[in-house]
Amino acid sequence: MHETNLLTLAMRLASQAGELIASQRQALSVSFKDGTELVTQADVAADRLITEGILNTYPDHQILSEELNPEQATDAEHLWIIDPIDGTVNFAHKHPQVAVSIAYYHKGKARLGVVHNPFLQETFHAQAGKGARLNDHPIRVSGKEELKRALVATGFPYVKDELPLLMNRLHTVLQNCADVRRLGSAALDICWLACGRLDVYYESVKPWDFAAAQLIAREAGAITGHIHPLPAGANPELCGDNLLMSTPALFKPLQALLQQADQLTSKQAATA
Repeated sequence: MHETNLLTLAMRLASQAGELIASQRQALSVSFKDGTELVTQADVAADRLITEGILNTYPDHQILSEELNPEQATDAEHLWIIDPIDGTVNFAHKHPQVAVSIAYYHKGKARLGVVHNPFLQETFHAQAGKGARLNDHPIRVSGKEELKRALVATGFPYVKDELPLLMNRLHTVLQNCADVRRLGSAALDICWLACGRLDVYYESVKPWDFAAAQLIAREAGAITGHIHPLPAGANPELCGDNLLMSTPALFKPLQALLQQADQLTSKQAATA
């Protein structure tokens, strides 16, 4: 099994899924998971297209996907991680920031990632150790070195039960950085970091939201990690809690600032 063949498959399936969701956007059927998380029939159809495409070629591989296989364990030797539509709310509201995300992991390590935006016709991809590309052109992070010049991306969860934490982090970022962007797609936030359109990204998300994009960012020169140390035994490439990714010079300064923001939240909760 050659990784070039895996990448070719992922690129083809991402393109086909992109065509499918674009064709279905004019006649959407919308529902809500757990009463809050928006999902459309196109999410499920694209998930099925990608899942079947992988299993037809590699029937012994495991698949973690947002709609059809969200409970798949992440310790499989051959694991595909799929988000059929990252940015479903954007998709349903006819915004262009929408992506199909496909990653392949071998023994817990990202080996390839594809993030395809069918509405802007942009396809980001990377293979471990081989750099990152946008529409087959090499990309690199911005290399920004001053926090006060940094453009920062983040997002917010459907259930906002940690609003004080989110607001303290946002307040800290706005005080110390140039500005904030909220695209509505974690995969595209991270890919835009990879190609220099953004300088920093932080958020807590699910594995399918970032599995492909984090490899793309890392291969483009980004530092990828977390705001806080991870629990013992956690796989840093699959833990989506408190993600932090940035150009190299900005990682530690912003990590320290976000940690301070979280300490403030803890103090406020203790005195409330």
